[in-house]
Amino acid sequence: MRIVCISDTHGMHDQVAVPDGDVLIHAGDLSSRGAEREIAAFGRWFAAQPHAYKIVIAGNHDFLFESDGERARALVEAPGVTYLQDSGVEIEGVRFWGSPWQPWFYDWAFNLQRGPELERVWAGIPASAQVLITHGPPLGILDEVARNGESVGCEALLDRLGALDVGLHVFGHIHEAYGVHESADGRISVNASIATLRYEPTQAPVIVDWDVDAMRGEVYGG
Repeated sequence: MRIVCISDTHGMHDQVAVPDGDVLIHAGDLSSRGAEREIAAFGRWFAAQPHAYKIVIAGNHDFLFESDGERARALVEAPGVTYLQDSGVEIEGVRFWGSPWQPWFYDWAFNLQRGPELERVWAGIPASAQVLITHGPPLGILDEVARNGESVGCEALLDRLGALDVGLHVFGHIHEAYGVHESADGRISVNASIATLRYEPTQAPVIVDWDVDAMRGEVYGG
């Protein structure tokens, strides 16, 4: 199964050359401010992509999903498109789980306080999850900000990952930390932010070839 990973397109999706694959994942921040017209435009573009399966979650810019989730979901869901919010989907035997929450970040959407609030959210990730999609990174993995090199990822998410057998974790949020990390146990972490720190949509989608039997993947490009 070829999984194509993107995130943080911020309304610039039509400037992205998306590679072919079986599953296309968007890990949030599909808009600039979460306006209905932005969500609708993204929904049309996403549905038109040729991948047989497409999964999207919201990010901190995607306000409509928080304020009127039913309306936002209706704008993006279509045949072959699944929106995940603390929920999962199984595709050809692979179990995906998606969640938009992040440690509190100014007055953006899907903010929760570090500690018990986020611990409760991540406790909901089932033990059966094989591919995890969150908007933000776990602490210490592709989460350093440029201004001071500080790691701003979520401690509670890192702890929860330690109790799971997730083979692929896709996220974005920290534009300048774009890239791929492989842990000692073989889990691939992908910060798939298309936008750079200057909001230029020039960082390439990341392709992961997923072995359904081994429940592990190999990065093919990006």
